[in-house]
Parts: sequence; structure tokens; C-alpha cells
Amino acid sequence: MKTVLICHSDSELTRYGFSRWLASFSDLAGIVEIREDGSRAKQRIRAEVGRIGWLRFVFDVLPYRVYSRIVDSKKDRVWEQNQLEKLNRDFPQMPESVKVLVTSSPNSDEVKEFIGALAPDMTIARCKTLIKKDIYSIPGDGTFVLHPGICPEYRNAHGCFWALANGEPDKVGMTLLKIDDGVDTGPTYGYYSYNFDAAKETPGIIHNRVVYDNLDALRNKFYEIHEKKAVPLDTSGRKSGVWGQPWLSKYLKIRKQGLKNG
Repeated sequence: MKTVLICHSDSELTRYGFSRWLASFSDLAGIVEIREDGSRAKQRIRAEVGRIGWLRFVFDVLPYRVYSRIVDSKKDRVWEQNQLEKLNRDFPQMPESVKVLVTSSPNSDEVKEFIGALAPDMTIARCKTLIKKDIYSIPGDGTFVLHPGICPEYRNAHGCFWALANGEPDKVGMTLLKIDDGVDTGPTYGYYSYNFDAAKETPGIIHNRVVYDNLDALRNKFYEIHEKKAVPLDTSGRKSGVWGQPWLSKYLKIRKQGLKNG
């Protein structure tokens, strides 16, 4: 099974840890490493302000960012470093044959040519940018995302955070999706979670653990998909929601409730 990984350069855990895991059971042919310029951040801010308004953005979203950086960021960094070290112990170094393309956008012509030349069976997209059809449709098996959030109820961004904020611990998890033209609306191949504790773990740790605590199950599912044995789950008739950046007011509520799973 030949694969390609799309990820951000500043996510060391994905770039250097997840990639080793992927290369351990598949022929990882290439990595698309995204190094965004400031324009993408501005676009995300404009999109979020368009959804919730300036007042909510200034008095709830930005304060959460500040609080998280002061209070939670050290815990997040320690967890990520420990996880990266574990992956480095558990899985061999990537082969030197793995090609790397550095780009500012996963939708550029150079990315299209790069993935097209590699002709992978499957691409795994671990990035914040929606991928265009002429890119995601190249692999024979499709392009897949590991979305932190249970879809269709918690689509777009920070699904685990919002499930906690809404008092739905059973919806705190990750969805394995095949990309289509929508926002996390493609065929669903599985849901994955773990025994989290929102009173002790940060949203960032939960966001990561719904993926990294389930690597064995994901590996098996990727094989099933490649071997045409996997059947998408039926999600028809369920409520669908699009979510955005975390709010400080909701985060304080999460800490107070201290929801758990299991």
C-alpha cells in the first residue's frame, strides 16, 4: 500500500512521529510539508469573525488563546514530546527514499504534480486547509483525514472541545473520513476515542490522544480500505454541525464539569 502524508512543518509530532508510524506498515512514498505564510492565518481569522462576529472573537476566542498559551501550553508540549519519543522508540526511521515537497499550500500545482508522479494508493491529510478535488482525487483509494470530532455532529474545527462544552462526552472522539467536496462530509469509516479525563487533560492533549491512542486500529482500518473490505458507516438522519475556534467561557465550563469517558 503506497501512501503520501500531507502535514504542517510546525507540527513535529505529525511530521516526524506520525510519519514514522505510517512508514512502518505502508510504502510511504512522499511527504507534502506545508509552510504557510501569514495570509492563511488572516483568512482563518476573517472566516471565524464572519461566523461569530468581532465581539465574540475579541472577548472569547482571543482570551482563550492567551489563557491556553499561559496555562496549558507547557502540558501540551510535554505530552507531545513524550509521544514523539515513544513513536521514535516503537517505529524504525523512515527510509531515505521518502520524497519531501515543501510548499505553502497543499492545493498548489507543484503538489498536484508531486502526488501525481508518486501515484499513491492513499493520501493521509493532517492539515488545516481544505484540499481541492484535483488533489484529493489522485490516490486510487482516496484521501483521508483523521478528524478530531465525531461527524456529522462535530464537523470543521475543534470537535472534541465543542462536544465537551456541550456536555456530550460520548461525542468526544476522532472520525476517519474520506475527503469529498464538503467540510468533513465524506464517507465515514470509523470512530475512535479513549478514556479521557477533561478535569486533568487539556483540550490539546485530548485532541491528540483520540488519534494516537488508536494507531493500531487505524492501521488495520487502512488495510481494510485498501483491500476493499471496509464499508462506510451510515450517518444519514443525524444532526450535522459546523464548529470553530474554542471560547474561553466554554473552556471554563469544561474545567468545572470535568467530564470523563469510561
